[in-house]
Amino acid sequence: MTDARRCILDVGNCDPDHSNIRGMLEANFEVQIDRVMFVADAVAQLQQKRFDLVMVNRLIFDDGSDGGELIRRMQKDGFADTPVMMISNYAESQQAALADGAVQGFGKGAICDPSTIKLLSSYLG
Repeated sequence: MTDARRCILDVGNCDPDHSNIRGMLEANFEVQIDRVMFVADAVAQLQQKRFDLVMVNRLIFDDGSDGGELIRRMQKDGFADTPVMMISNYAESQQAALADGAVQGFGKGAICDPSTIKLLSSYLG
């Protein structure tokens, strides 16, 4: 029997935000969520495992680095086929992420919004 859960990589979210995102995902989808705090760790995970979706914080919590760096690295390093989305309330950050090759993301203020669940359904079934 195979595991039907979708694999998600959560990158750079602080503990409370990670907990909220995890709760929403687990309440609505069959998922396995891996978590890393740095872009380099995310790239290493992508080299080892296939993910159905990568969710990256606008600012990496532990070091304040730009989450967009991961989006750009994924496009450059051969992971462009893995959907990556920015988690940010800022429209300009969402637009920059899209321009860098991300799929449409959502803001932390909309974690439990039906539109977010619908958006995620495209990737998580």
